[in-house]
Amino acid sequence: MLNLCERNQWHADDLDWSVTPRALKREDEIAVVQYFTDMAGIELLAGKLFQVQRDRATDPVLAKIFDSFVVDELRHSEVAVRLARHYDVHHYKQYAMNEHLLAFSDAFADLLQYLSAEIANAYITTGELLLDVALLRSIDDFVDDDMSRQAMNRINRDESRHIAMDYYMIEYYASPEGIAAEAARPRLKLPERLRGASSMARVFYHARPFFKDVFFGPMDVVDPSGKRLLEAFKRAQLIGAKPEVAARPFPRFAGALADLANHPVSGPVFRPVVERVLGVDQRVIGILYDEAEEKWAQRASFDELANEALGAKTLN
Repeated sequence: MLNLCERNQWHADDLDWSVTPRALKREDEIAVVQYFTDMAGIELLAGKLFQVQRDRATDPVLAKIFDSFVVDELRHSEVAVRLARHYDVHHYKQYAMNEHLLAFSDAFADLLQYLSAEIANAYITTGELLLDVALLRSIDDFVDDDMSRQAMNRINRDESRHIAMDYYMIEYYASPEGIAAEAARPRLKLPERLRGASSMARVFYHARPFFKDVFFGPMDVVDPSGKRLLEAFKRAQLIGAKPEVAARPFPRFAGALADLANHPVSGPVFRPVVERVLGVDQRVIGILYDEAEEKWAQRASFDELANEALGAKTLN
């Protein structure tokens, strides 16, 4: 993996920025420029999550792999900024990153120092599935020109490496070795736990408007069928179908919230609260896989799960 990471590095200037952007309607140009503007911020947040894994890695090879991922995300952010400028043909307005994205990112950056690497990995895995399987592909199809396509092809290649590694780390954190390593970590002192709880509360508070404006809203425009949205969330849920993953504290917490939201009695009361805390839309709170898919996920290896998720990128 490290050799692959090093061999497949590239630069923003490797792209041909002289390509003339496809003519877009006024509302489409405004939307596309905003999507790429926000994408730059999302990629920076992903880089911060990989920094946590890099800094906590005890294996030097793992540390180098995660460091290459940080470099990838910084490059993706730079490319997104340049794509926003590229498609801002008519300068209809001044663009800035979404305020809810900035608030969520600030809160999450504070929280990262208190999170375990396992939980950080859970967030990055889910986020990259949503980006790679759903959002980036759908934006690329919506823009539908050579500039977007060449950029997204490069970014998707990087993200495939990231997702493969994410699944590997999920397997490690759910293994006896990973559980023992987590148990051996020094416990946070009371002031640190209190600050961590405060940061978590801020993340939960900003999660819903962040996901609504930066993910669900754009997906409703670029993927009106909702198919890719559900495909991405289904892959994230299938990870939790693995018994060893489902037994971990964070998946149990998220699962308990989903159960509250889906229960015929508690659902009407708790669903709005769960949507706010998890930041997700009602469409994706329910179980998205069927019994056959669940049984397959339970017996599949993590490599097979990763390959299946990566294969979802080719679905129409």
